[in-house]
Amino acid sequence: MGKTGVFFIGVSGYIATAVIAGALAIKKGLSDRTGMVTELPPFAGLGLAEPDDMAFGGWDIRSGSPLESALSLFKSAGLPSELLSAIEGGLIEVSPNICHGITANCGRTIELLSADPPTERAMTLGALVRKLQKDLAGFRERNSLDCVVVVNLASTEPPLDARPSHRTTDGFEECIEEDRSDEVRASALYAYAAILERCPYVNFTPSNALLPALVELAVKKGVPVMGNDGKTGETLVKSALAPMFLYRNLEVLSWEGVNLLGNMDGRVLSDPENRESKIISKDAILRKVLGYAPHSMVRIDYVPSLDDMKTAWNFIHFRGFLGARMTMQFIWQGYDSLLAAPLILDLARLSELARRRGEGGPMTHLASFFKAPVGVDEHRYFAQAEMLFRYAEKAKESGAHT
Repeated sequence: MGKTGVFFIGVSGYIATAVIAGALAIKKGLSDRTGMVTELPPFAGLGLAEPDDMAFGGWDIRSGSPLESALSLFKSAGLPSELLSAIEGGLIEVSPNICHGITANCGRTIELLSADPPTERAMTLGALVRKLQKDLAGFRERNSLDCVVVVNLASTEPPLDARPSHRTTDGFEECIEEDRSDEVRASALYAYAAILERCPYVNFTPSNALLPALVELAVKKGVPVMGNDGKTGETLVKSALAPMFLYRNLEVLSWEGVNLLGNMDGRVLSDPENRESKIISKDAILRKVLGYAPHSMVRIDYVPSLDDMKTAWNFIHFRGFLGARMTMQFIWQGYDSLLAAPLILDLARLSELARRRGEGGPMTHLASFFKAPVGVDEHRYFAQAEMLFRYAEKAKESGAHT
């Protein structure tokens, strides 16, 4: 097994920063691997890539260095300054691996965050894709990498209505060649470039990145891909808790949720267009688990003072025996980036394993990591977790991971 690199879309964000800081801390023996699913017994013996041996880089539309991002994250989460001092050198070494990202058709809120050079704003879709491919190839060569996993951690784009060009690879490629920029958002261009460079691709956002045309291309080229929208907090609890009502034959009448976010994600989601993409993926799970659609509304509010501390309050109204109406409430509070970071390391390790095993197309066994998993209709968390554990066992039995 050669060396693995992880190239983030949104490398200056808190999640990517937490991933890099965590890997550096593990390397120095300053952190354990709590929160990493791949450290559970079913994954022993798979020869997974080690976080402390990974190279990191990525794209971002904002200026700033990994060290500056880490200073902000550590302050927000109250992490020890001694830990940051110990990994400072490693954070600085990531800077040469950072490239400027793109904002093609991303919506006004995201475009306002960007420091795009005028030359990039004028580039055609085809030229943008070639630029992204060049960035990936350069990262691979500079760091002597055998595998580069691309992970989308960028801000949520507004939803994009399905177009005929989204259905097939030929249609999508024609759209790129004809520069029909209104039909494609930046997230799909990143995914396209990754697949062309045969880099496993993970969409941890709700953005329309893994279009059917690109999934088709990934299958053709034998490139592992998966998404969409990482499941780290409120929706994780929903996917574990909703089956309880189903299996006890208790009717959920309504399930209301309020989310308070203070980081960059919250700032971008304060735009109604961008927020719509997130709400769609968060709200759909109840109908898919329960088999019916109770009244449900998800609110997302921007509270700047919270920074990376995410708070989600859920109110569940349900009906029991003799028609009695009862309630359940829960509050989920946690640092969004620190919940997501170990999962990103898991996804990078499992993506590299899938590539080594010669797999291509949707990695459906990774459904438990996502709110809207591609190619998977099962949304009960325990059942999704079993899919992953069975995959690990089969990989060990086949010996194809070695």
